[in-house]
Amino acid sequence: MSLNRPVLALVGAVTALAAVSAVAAVTTSADGKTPSASVAERRPVQRSTLVCPQPSTSELGETHLTAFTPAGGSGGGSDGGEAEAGLLPAVSTLDNGGTDRRGEDAEPLVPLTEPGTPVVHSADSTEVPALSGTATGALAPGWTVQQTTVIPGGGGRGLLGLACSAPDTRFWFAAVSTAEERLDYVHLTNPDEAPATVDLQLYGPDGLVETESGTGITVPAHSTVPVLLSTLTPEPLEDVTLHVAARAGRIGAQVQALDEERGADWITPSAGTTGTVVIPGIPGDATEVRLTAFTPGDSDVRLSVALAGASSSFTPAGQEALQVKSGMTTSVELKDLTRGEPASLVLTPEEGTADVPVVAAVRVTRGGEDEDDAGQEIAFLPSTAPVQERATAAGSGRKDGTLFLTAPGEAAKVKVTASPGAEGGTPADRTVELEPGTTTAVDDLVPEGGDGRFALTVERVSGGPVHVARMLEQPEDGVPMFTLQALSDDRGTVAVPPAREDLSILTEDD
Repeated sequence: MSLNRPVLALVGAVTALAAVSAVAAVTTSADGKTPSASVAERRPVQRSTLVCPQPSTSELGETHLTAFTPAGGSGGGSDGGEAEAGLLPAVSTLDNGGTDRRGEDAEPLVPLTEPGTPVVHSADSTEVPALSGTATGALAPGWTVQQTTVIPGGGGRGLLGLACSAPDTRFWFAAVSTAEERLDYVHLTNPDEAPATVDLQLYGPDGLVETESGTGITVPAHSTVPVLLSTLTPEPLEDVTLHVAARAGRIGAQVQALDEERGADWITPSAGTTGTVVIPGIPGDATEVRLTAFTPGDSDVRLSVALAGASSSFTPAGQEALQVKSGMTTSVELKDLTRGEPASLVLTPEEGTADVPVVAAVRVTRGGEDEDDAGQEIAFLPSTAPVQERATAAGSGRKDGTLFLTAPGEAAKVKVTASPGAEGGTPADRTVELEPGTTTAVDDLVPEGGDGRFALTVERVSGGPVHVARMLEQPEDGVPMFTLQALSDDRGTVAVPPAREDLSILTEDD
């Protein structure tokens, strides 16, 4: 036993020394200098995971998937390893012999080979299942996949769009509904090898809705489970806030909202933020805007309502403030909101309630202004956090996309880059200066030459917080079909804590 101790100590010392060397290597900058011990260095992420819900079961639908990673990030390619990115069916399929074939025969969809150039896959919606996948190496930082579905008629008619999301354990959804004219499904997708257990909670205007069927939902490994929200409420509720919590595992979660008269779209999670709440990118021709707000905190909050328009901020007539009670969903119709120009909602808590968390979203309606209008279409915008460094929206077309840039408080400057198209072209970029309290629409920045879907990347240059949204539109038989998406930071980099060599950890006390 006395002979083994020096050997074990030596093995431990070598292992610890290797660990120290590895940490030191991680925190050494590209130029060979060690950063200050008080400043964390930001490094590109090595791996990104995304989850996409099943687009639609409509036989009339067509789905377009666009994958893209912005150019300019070194990613994990610096270690000499290979980079790859692609999506596989999230649901395992069994052949006649009962063998799980997922990952063996399945060809990845929208596989990327290099940053800076988008890849597009189009198919009938019924042929596209729920998907999950990863990007590694140089393709990981900022990897995004846009899922856009066109359903020209029938149930679920509309233009439905979302960016595939990173799996997580908690989500808040505002503006969902269990009303009779709505069919809202929450799609729970598990990308991992172990099952996940999920609880669903609904909050109506009177508080928590008592339900037992939303508790302990099992989502098997590599599976997706859609849940019709109206089955969780004893009676229809027009406006509901949904809380999704995974008590085991992690999932992707999105809500597909189908309205019998007004079309369909995806509802994505709202950012639960304290302080000023921003919902960016309401189009100027919106005919109706319905705001839903909720606070999961213990205190009520009173929010002043303002619009950041094209040239200045203003308060909507008759709706200067909104009172939100703790644990209760509050909704209000905002009439004649945008005054014909694009705008963003800015909700500011009154003094003394700035630390109360708020989730919010709007349902935006276009069309239907008079009897001659052929129909209406809806889309949803959640409250969103500001872009810290960079955000990307893939899947834009030359004539169907508009980017909304909002500086709610201070002036800011951003750089917007249009990537090459999936079928060629060269990038184009523009620096946009944003005045405080305004929203700027960019609808004319496209790649030079080439063709096919492209991506728009927004990078903060200077100034205050910037919130970003993107609209895609595709009129169909007189119906102004469109989809709205709030963009979040792509989290393409991560802060690496400073480290230094400390050989004292190798000293063993007797």
